[in-house]
Amino acid sequence: MCGRTACTLAPDELSRASRYRDRTGQRHRPRWKDGDTDKYRPSYNKSPQSFSPVLLSNRHFNKDAPVDECVLAAMRWGLVPAWFKENDPNKMQYNTSNCRSESLLEKKSYKDPLLKGQRCVILADGFYEWRRLEKEKQPFFIYFPQSQGGQVPSPQSTQELKCDQSLDQGKSDQDDSDWTGWRLLTIAGLFDSWTPPGGGEVLYTYTVITVDASPNLQSIHDRMPALLDGEDEVRRWLDFGEVKSLEAMKLLQPKSSLTFHPVSSLVNNSRNNSQECLQPVDPTIKKTVQPTASSKMMMSWLKTASPTKRKNPDEETTAKGPEGKRTAEKQTKPTGSLQQWLLGTGSSKKPKI
Repeated sequence: MCGRTACTLAPDELSRASRYRDRTGQRHRPRWKDGDTDKYRPSYNKSPQSFSPVLLSNRHFNKDAPVDECVLAAMRWGLVPAWFKENDPNKMQYNTSNCRSESLLEKKSYKDPLLKGQRCVILADGFYEWRRLEKEKQPFFIYFPQSQGGQVPSPQSTQELKCDQSLDQGKSDQDDSDWTGWRLLTIAGLFDSWTPPGGGEVLYTYTVITVDASPNLQSIHDRMPALLDGEDEVRRWLDFGEVKSLEAMKLLQPKSSLTFHPVSSLVNNSRNNSQECLQPVDPTIKKTVQPTASSKMMMSWLKTASPTKRKNPDEETTAKGPEGKRTAEKQTKPTGSLQQWLLGTGSSKKPKI
């Protein structure tokens, strides 16, 4: 299963971190689909129904675009089939946040977009998974191993970021140097577009494809997201013109190129959206971490004393209440550096390989 992810990069950083290769081998920086940067919100704790960054062929939006030209789009997690007849997509009676690779051709919800070439790559810093213990579950954060030399770019204020985003629209994809920050997970997925029966704005949604867990993750869970490891696998998954569906499905294999570490049970609640969700913990000492007055004071001190602050995400309003109604929630704004926590400069704990 994959029911929770983290994606903390700002829109401009995501564009730089998700460069891709076309059929000729030339590298490009993808642009965002018009208006989609406003839908995406960085978060340390993303759950289904929220909007996540997705890489896909621009041909899906522009019939004159080359199939191997890619764009970034913000799509809602949890696939709503194009044939769904209700006026409210929240009335879906079954869970489509994940789909098993073994049954892609058996279920209409997934078979239709697969055969139409509606393949996408979901981008994330990493994902969370829970190991079932006797009376509780221990959460882990799972991600690609990071280069020790990689540095996350200096954080920007919200106003500076908005300026950079507008300037970025006019940049050539050759203007920026290679990304040396956090290496994002590239997860295979399928997407579909749904239009309300009575007319209205098209809703783009996606599902995460899962496979059997790799040997190094089997102690945590028996399933894992289908990862695309490297630019060639990403290109082949997205190029539905050159690589047909049955051939592309061969890419959906367990990958052992992941590392992980245990994290606080704070991540169990999707309303918690802070740096502490990612901080490595020692489960033998601290099985459950609750925010205390002293920890809040420390986090407040870090916010003001740290010379490098990450971009603060805006308020999320995608969480659903217990009765299915949407509730506006003010998320705790992430601060500090993801690189700091996970590469050891912000914590003495090192990731478990």
